[in-house]
Amino acid sequence: MAIAAALTILRASGQQITPASDRLDTSGQITVDGQPVPYLIRHLPVNAFPQLPPVVQDALTRRGCLIPQTYEAHQPENVVRASLERKGSSDWAVLCSVDGTVSLLVFLAGAIGEPSVLATAAEISRLQAHGTSGVLGFNWGIDAASPEQVHEAQLDMRHPPPRLDHDALADSVIEGKTVYRFFLRGAWTIVDTQD
Repeated sequence: MAIAAALTILRASGQQITPASDRLDTSGQITVDGQPVPYLIRHLPVNAFPQLPPVVQDALTRRGCLIPQTYEAHQPENVVRASLERKGSSDWAVLCSVDGTVSLLVFLAGAIGEPSVLATAAEISRLQAHGTSGVLGFNWGIDAASPEQVHEAQLDMRHPPPRLDHDALADSVIEGKTVYRFFLRGAWTIVDTQD
């Protein structure tokens, strides 16, 4: 599809942003192949995720975060609890949107202070065509990935690495690629899933 291909090299010239009346959604138009294309990005406030520990809620609120939702969302998403630091740890990953920029933040239970920022992108660089309406939607999602899920993603490798001992973070584009981010020996790495 021409729009999907053009979005990989998104040109935001002529971008117009119109906040929705509830201030949680962002809509506007971007120019793709010389044509204006509408988009809608839905957000949820931090308090829509009562399961977040107070220290994480406070950090997100101080940053002014809204949590972007994919166009496929049927329930609140893009807030993840998993054992990311080590087996049995209680860690959190969140997509945080502030002023049109989305950051993938990770709060490790064993770390004191600011979260790790694993990725950052303009919201409009994460738009994708879907459905028949012609309106583009947000396509970035995160989820926990158990060692078994990562192992399954590695099954086609000729020489798969040893199974992980704790969760990874699945960083995905809807109907696209998933990257598995893994915390090991004090640093984040990308898990190989292809030779």
